[in-house]
Amino acid sequence: MTSLHISQGTFHLSATRTLSLPALTLAAGESWAFVGANGSGKSSLARALSGELSIARGEYLNSFARPTRLSLEQLQKLVSEEWQRNNTDLLSADEDDTGRTSAEIIQETVRDASRCQHLAGLFGITHLLDRRFKYLSTGETRKTLLCQALMAGPDLLILDEPFDGLDVASRANLAEVLAALHRHGHTLVLVLNRFDDIPDFVDKVGVLAECTLTHVGARQEILSQALVSQLAHSEQLEGMALPEADGVDSRAPRLADNISPIVLRDGVVSYSDKPILNHLSWEVKPGQHWQIIGPNGAGKSTLLSLVTGDHSQGYSNDLTLFGRRRGSGETIWDIKQHIGYVSSSLHLEYRVSSSVRNVILSGYFDSIGIYQAVSDRQQQLAGQWLHLLGMSPAAGDAPFHGLSWGQQRLVLIARALVKHPALLILDEPLQGLDPINRQLVRRFIDVLIGEGDTQLLFVSHHAEDAPRCITHRLTFVPDGDSYRYEQTSLI
Repeated sequence: MTSLHISQGTFHLSATRTLSLPALTLAAGESWAFVGANGSGKSSLARALSGELSIARGEYLNSFARPTRLSLEQLQKLVSEEWQRNNTDLLSADEDDTGRTSAEIIQETVRDASRCQHLAGLFGITHLLDRRFKYLSTGETRKTLLCQALMAGPDLLILDEPFDGLDVASRANLAEVLAALHRHGHTLVLVLNRFDDIPDFVDKVGVLAECTLTHVGARQEILSQALVSQLAHSEQLEGMALPEADGVDSRAPRLADNISPIVLRDGVVSYSDKPILNHLSWEVKPGQHWQIIGPNGAGKSTLLSLVTGDHSQGYSNDLTLFGRRRGSGETIWDIKQHIGYVSSSLHLEYRVSSSVRNVILSGYFDSIGIYQAVSDRQQQLAGQWLHLLGMSPAAGDAPFHGLSWGQQRLVLIARALVKHPALLILDEPLQGLDPINRQLVRRFIDVLIGEGDTQLLFVSHHAEDAPRCITHRLTFVPDGDSYRYEQTSLI
């Protein structure tokens, strides 16, 4: 039987990025959907399957004779070329518009008027065959290129983001056409951005995260797995409001709109005359979300300890936190009431035996574990947080340590947000996570931050770890025996 098989495949995308396909077999007549977020390696996967991307390591066996790949980039390039043939706005009265018709586009490589008519009928675009291609709608151009691809009778058709940019009716129509192709025995691969885009006829699914194919198999089997189900659930969160705080008294006091959460002027922290922070001036203004990056030992943790009020040298610096100058009579709790905090060390310290629900509830008390009575209102809100994380009530009663490491991070982030802090500090939240867990944590960070009044400090070693909500970056750059600081706006 005709098939494509990849085992332990590694494909070089750049000097620093690789696509990893551990195990994948496509058989003739199958329909596949590969789903992944932007930057997950979807387009590179499409190129690998079509044979356009050479394998660097591993096994690649392909008996498909005529694989064909279609992408939005190819479509946009063709439309642009057609418009460049001549600008119809500048045509003289006796000059013809030389743009090609849909029929000419369809028959560009294979001339067969009868087959062109047949395919156009299948896609419902027979009436467009004499129309100039460049005047067609997005959906019509998509169908025209599909007809062109099918003229040569490909035995493997790979469609990269076929539904992107289409309205609801056009998406449904295209899905029906693809289903018809599947019923007629065509081998189809759809590369998609969202789980919701997977048409009903697709029977096999793969999941991509951070350029790694993490899951492959039968549709229902893959979509029912906890992590994949949670990732799919996160697509539905856009526009969803966060659960409320537990009454006015439990919500962190809201800062005035003109107050910067952090203002550090010429900050210096040193031990035995060795500078750890070396004359850093830094202000986090309202509405900004910062990523702090730098190597181990650069001083990132020291800076965080100033922000959380835990470092004794905060008093000797010109440091204002949440509108109050350090040393002006404030207590450590006056600072911490504004902060939600998650770090790898906190994660490791959460060793107490506790249910998932109780870990979330502990955020109301800033404790590790529950040591006081929990109100009915707090229980109700914890249930709402579980739903937001894509977890059932039964999952909420399960042991916290029975979750995957990445799901535990999500629960700890929810714990930090229950009091709606002005500032959420995530210190290396992706450390130790596999690709799908990293993608899941990043997506929830974007959703949770985007739906609230909380600002984010995201600490990591690598710029590429940043979630989409990041607006600014503070970079610790080695400079001799010390570090200098680069501050960059990303908007």
